[in-house]
Amino acid sequence: MRASSLFGPAAAGWSAIALLTPSVQALSFNTVQQPQLDLSSLGRVVLTGDFDAVSLYSYEQQSETPALTNGSQSLLTQLPNGALATLSTADADILAVCPLSSDANSKVVVGGNFTSLGDVESQGIALFDPTSSKVTPLPGLNGSVSALLCDQSSGTVYVGGDFDGHNSSNAIAWSAKSGWKSLSFGGFNGPVRSILKADNGHILFGGSFEGLGNDTSTKKNKKGDQIVNLQDARITSDAQSPLQGFVDPQNVICKTNDQDGAGNTWLLDDYSPGFWRADMNFTFHPTKLRLYNTHQDGRGTKAFRLTALPDNGIMNLTYTDDSGKDAFCDASCPLSDNKTEKYRDFRLVNPVGMKGVMLQILDWYGQGAGLDGIELFQEEIYAYAINDFNEPQCANVKFGSTAVTSGAWTRSPAGDTAADYLSAQVSAADAGSTSVTFKPDIKQSGNYSVRLYTPGCIQDNTCNSRGGVNITGTFATGTDAPAPIQTVLFQTNDYEKYDTIYTGYVDASSSDFRTSVTLTPASGQGNLDVVASRVQYLLISANGTTNGDSDDGSGGDFNGLYDYDPAETSKTTSNINEAGSNLNKDALITSMATHDGILYAAGNFSTSTFKNIMSVSDGNGTSLPDGGLNAEVNDVLSLDDVLYVGGSFTGTATGGNGDLKGIAAYSYSSKAWSPLGAGVNGRVTSVVALSLNVSTDTSETTVAVSGDFDQILGFGDNSSLPASGFAVWVPSKKNWLQNLDVYQMSFDGQLSASARVSNSSILAGNLASGGMSASGAVALTSSNDNALEPLPIKIEKQTPSGSSLTKRDVGGQNFSGVVTGVFDKNNGRNLTLLGGRFTARAADGSTIQNVLILDGGHDDRVTGLPSGIDSNSTVLTMDIESDTLYAGGTITGNVGSTSLNGFVVYGLANGSFAQPHPAPLDGNNVSVNSIAPRPSSSEVYVGGEFDSAGELPCPSVCFYDTSANSWSRPGFGIGGVVSTLKWVNNDKLLVAGNLTVSNNRSMVATYNTKDQSWTSMNGTSADDIPGPVTVLSPASDDVSQIWLAGKSSTNGSSFLIYYDGNNFHTVGNVFGQQTTIRDVQVLEIGKNHDDTPFLDNDQILLITGQLVLPDFGNASAALFNGTSVTPFILSTTGNDEPGSISQLISENKNTFSKNSGHYSNGIIVLVSFCCALGCVFLIVLIGIILNKIQRHRQGYVRAPTTGTDRPTSMRRVPPEYLFDSLKARTAGVPAV
Repeated sequence: MRASSLFGPAAAGWSAIALLTPSVQALSFNTVQQPQLDLSSLGRVVLTGDFDAVSLYSYEQQSETPALTNGSQSLLTQLPNGALATLSTADADILAVCPLSSDANSKVVVGGNFTSLGDVESQGIALFDPTSSKVTPLPGLNGSVSALLCDQSSGTVYVGGDFDGHNSSNAIAWSAKSGWKSLSFGGFNGPVRSILKADNGHILFGGSFEGLGNDTSTKKNKKGDQIVNLQDARITSDAQSPLQGFVDPQNVICKTNDQDGAGNTWLLDDYSPGFWRADMNFTFHPTKLRLYNTHQDGRGTKAFRLTALPDNGIMNLTYTDDSGKDAFCDASCPLSDNKTEKYRDFRLVNPVGMKGVMLQILDWYGQGAGLDGIELFQEEIYAYAINDFNEPQCANVKFGSTAVTSGAWTRSPAGDTAADYLSAQVSAADAGSTSVTFKPDIKQSGNYSVRLYTPGCIQDNTCNSRGGVNITGTFATGTDAPAPIQTVLFQTNDYEKYDTIYTGYVDASSSDFRTSVTLTPASGQGNLDVVASRVQYLLISANGTTNGDSDDGSGGDFNGLYDYDPAETSKTTSNINEAGSNLNKDALITSMATHDGILYAAGNFSTSTFKNIMSVSDGNGTSLPDGGLNAEVNDVLSLDDVLYVGGSFTGTATGGNGDLKGIAAYSYSSKAWSPLGAGVNGRVTSVVALSLNVSTDTSETTVAVSGDFDQILGFGDNSSLPASGFAVWVPSKKNWLQNLDVYQMSFDGQLSASARVSNSSILAGNLASGGMSASGAVALTSSNDNALEPLPIKIEKQTPSGSSLTKRDVGGQNFSGVVTGVFDKNNGRNLTLLGGRFTARAADGSTIQNVLILDGGHDDRVTGLPSGIDSNSTVLTMDIESDTLYAGGTITGNVGSTSLNGFVVYGLANGSFAQPHPAPLDGNNVSVNSIAPRPSSSEVYVGGEFDSAGELPCPSVCFYDTSANSWSRPGFGIGGVVSTLKWVNNDKLLVAGNLTVSNNRSMVATYNTKDQSWTSMNGTSADDIPGPVTVLSPASDDVSQIWLAGKSSTNGSSFLIYYDGNNFHTVGNVFGQQTTIRDVQVLEIGKNHDDTPFLDNDQILLITGQLVLPDFGNASAALFNGTSVTPFILSTTGNDEPGSISQLISENKNTFSKNSGHYSNGIIVLVSFCCALGCVFLIVLIGIILNKIQRHRQGYVRAPTTGTDRPTSMRRVPPEYLFDSLKARTAGVPAV
């Protein structure tokens, strides 16, 4: 599903977007200085690939990290280019954030159900410093924080949630000066979901509670505690009696009949102190010790002390003495020898967690001490996955706590957690048959908070293999019973935590019904580790307790709302409290807002006149129009004159306005509901204010909506749009941002909270920004700065399927999205053609499969090819010769009477497939990976994986002669799988792949058309190049220098090799193990770098694919300057995965026009010959000049035409005369 989109102005490229985003002054970001590309000689440039969002790497804080899908959430902020930067990551949900002060450098308080933030152990709450990214834990709470209020005027942070700590439950205060401080009322007996400061300075709490934390009246009518399992503990003692049958310390376990005798009584040696000890593998909090004294032969225990293990702390106990009065003891506690006292109960004054107990026997009756029975009880109600920790079977508890397991579970040690737990290594095949069902012992009906505990993953080293689990639960029966729950929880927490999975009514156990919670692995995760520990049912109020039952006036009169005056130390009497008490029992307040002194409270509640939302003024809860909303409200946001409300509703309570689906707006001034479009098709969980640039350079506040929906519903002229749980409403446009015709950034994930620190936005959630919203293809420009611009096309995301997309012998690459492309400027056309494995929309609304034609000469009209190619085909290569498109790949289908296999020919001028069409290729897994028309000929060469063309045996490389409409075989001796074809000149073809040449394995070969011979290129054997070559790219005009890339056959790592015309040079191990290189291109740059052996100083190498760069992470494109590789382009897919870039396609051929450092051998010979001729010519010229000088100095004059002093008979000069004259030296004239 395609990611949601936002953050972008109209009519601006990616570089312009960076100028129009909100300023971030409280945070500083490090810019990345990228080399300025010079693409002027290439014309238009397009990058193709498998992505739905793409961005230039401009800031060090950017990364190609998809939205977190493992239950983790992060603190985020916007970079100046609009992308999101991760500030710190938690191991679970972040539910609330607030700035500690109004200072620009204020720390931020962060709350949630996490156990670590930024790899620092932090149980539910921490301080985060945005300027240094330092995390400071605030230890002391056990549980989760759901609500925060930073009262900057008093410096107090009010914290609410589902937790215990510092003698408080579910609500507490913290300040930087004094730390944790219990509120005067001790918190609440149920979870807090919202905290708000009212106009009068009071602090308002909303949640699911009925009493204060220091009030016990709502828990009255208790029918009994849970028995701690001693039956399966390790029981030891010392100073045992020598009497047969009285030695075993197990004798006192589950013995409640006060019967003395062998096998029933445990005795110490005569006149000897001693101990009885029980060690467990789980932590328990006992509240009561019950001892049955023995009277065997006049013996018995007279005094003892109770010690907690492993701390050896002496427990303070209370009991009722022989006179019936309450008494206290610690170091020595008495037992009676009165036979009428069956047992004596001792209650622990301050119950603490322990993993064992020890009774130290101090004094005795008669000849020695002993006991008939020992029982431990706790108020907490647990059901453990390991039955050894549940109530003992020997106690004959009618509905004792238990667990039922299925699958291959093993017991794991507790480590840093409270108890041993079960773990299972689950595969996809047996996920459905692996489960644990917890069945607690509920002795009384009432309202409970149900917690599910999850052991941390660090202690068992399973953080990378943990995943999600399905949690289902049933809690009551009958027509009015709450519906069973179903949710998914993630077990990726670093340390032990609990999640509150249910708050509400629970029926007591009976023969007709037992509440249960079942844990199973979530499907579709592959192999993973699953753990199961325990569930806890925490009593909020017992059945029958009403809101006015308090005896001391300290509790009651509350139902989800509480008004607290910080200036008072006693319970606040408030009209707001009264409004809550008038709601239905078990009311839940999830969120609150105030406007003009009126409180608006929302959640899950009802009265006879309204449901799920109300206004409170003058002590009365007042209905909003149409009786409120027809289902639960999860969040509200007050913005200007509007209250935005999100939840599970589909309309008003009275059935009006059916467009209020999941999200609605209430106008304070007009007191009326209005829809946001037509809403969304699922539940909204959070509504957050978000400051964005939409269509101008002015920031405006928008409404970010997150939840369990996958579609924005259509309204008016707007069709329904996919949205993966995230959408943005623009109030100024009265429309969803996704419907606006503006450049947008693509986002995936959700937001849970936000806060402003000075001019910076701190966001919380698993939202991820992949950059500008663009699927499959994007334009790259360099006129001013490097910039990306979307193409006017609509490509839908399609997941690759199976082996048909795999070039198995050429690196095992899987292809989806846009793989290749080509420009066509022939005969006045202006076309951009894209091919791959995708689905797109044509201009007329029809569906396009795998080949898209963008016609720039006709208003960017988008069309595709006629029917004939199967939709599951993949186009891997394209080329154009004159008016004909040649496309290859894993292509099947039918064109007229000709079946297609690997190759298709289409006429661009007439808009139809070629007739007659070339015969199909044949072989196993046919794939055409490269097409190269031979220059100045009618031959089109294709290379890939095939055995024949039609009836012609023609393995690996074949050519189609368009003049003869027939296939021909280019010589013999070539085999294997071809990845790339490149013409060196009219007669020499360069071929790369996983080849055999004359039965010898080779990675690069050449073909000579003159003698039809195949030759393995020197140095390209399997011993020289580590694996099949998947990429071959020229580094010079004559292809005498080349770049090669592929994957090693030995370890699967990617390699990149440069050939300088004589030798091969590897760039070294610059990529991570999971790298796949799809293409490399030498590009020109505007500013020279230092000389390197690989590139001229005005060149840079663009590397595309799915890259993993050490010390950075994933990138889709990188730049290599001859010494180092740096990220250049980042991308992500709509499936929450890193994206990839397949190719750079350009309008003009790369001519390497600035290439002055590398020349072919022919050029070198020609230049040398010219230099030699020039030197010879210069020597001759110098000789002529010197001869002229010599003759001039000799007084040479022109011979007269008439008369002579020679004899008249002499008609010529004898040769001797000439030579002698040359030998003679004239005085004063230098000899030459």
